[in-house]
Amino acid sequence: MIQNFDFKTKYSVEDLVEIIRLLRTPEGCPWDREQSHESIKKNFIEETYEVIEAINKDNPAMLREELGDVLMQVLLHAQMEQEKGNFDFHDIVNELAQKLVIRHPHVFGNEHCENAEEVLVTWDRVKTETKNQTTITEAMEAIPKELPALMRAQKIQKKAAKVGFDWDDVSGALEKVHSECAELEQAIQSGNRSDCFEELGDLLFSCVNVSRFLHCDSEESLTAASDKFMARFAIVEKLATQRGIAMKDASLECLDALWDEAKEMCK
Repeated sequence: MIQNFDFKTKYSVEDLVEIIRLLRTPEGCPWDREQSHESIKKNFIEETYEVIEAINKDNPAMLREELGDVLMQVLLHAQMEQEKGNFDFHDIVNELAQKLVIRHPHVFGNEHCENAEEVLVTWDRVKTETKNQTTITEAMEAIPKELPALMRAQKIQKKAAKVGFDWDDVSGALEKVHSECAELEQAIQSGNRSDCFEELGDLLFSCVNVSRFLHCDSEESLTAASDKFMARFAIVEKLATQRGIAMKDASLECLDALWDEAKEMCK
């Protein structure tokens, strides 16, 4: 138990840093003390997605709470490194501030940007320079493999497009989808699982290319499709229950008919 803790009605950032430090001490919390970067790395992802949920729900109170949870993850990781003598939260703040100043020469320097597009060009140029990236391949390799696959594919394609390695318009990307679909069908017919794995990946990569030309985020598009499927499936299940149809035993024709009915009801 922490002795003589100063309870307040309003805590500062410095107070929060100290609270996290105390939680990791022998007198603090056994759970917090046992954690490592590895043990809580998935928590970071979960908390980030809960921020996205709050944004999608347009819920300011929820957003405030979830942003706090993300900040807690940052502070925990920073405290672990401070205990090792590597860096602390203030070093993180300083490095971020330095980066923001350097990457905004149109704000803190003599350059000029007319619009958001020019800002992004400047940001990418400065980022490439500061990271000593001399080729597009190096920029692609810097994209984390840990990103969701669709998001990573979209970022890789955007890098390639910047040097002209791209279709002229969506028609070329769409034709590639048809081509990859045909190759997947051939792989399925051959029964070769390795080929199926490869061709399915190529097809998904091509679909992401189409989404990029349509200015649609592939992750969000797939999320919307999943939500749509769930909504229609719920209706199918409800209709089946009302009509005494056991879905496990029903024919595909019966289920398709229920699906079409649900589809009409969702319009």
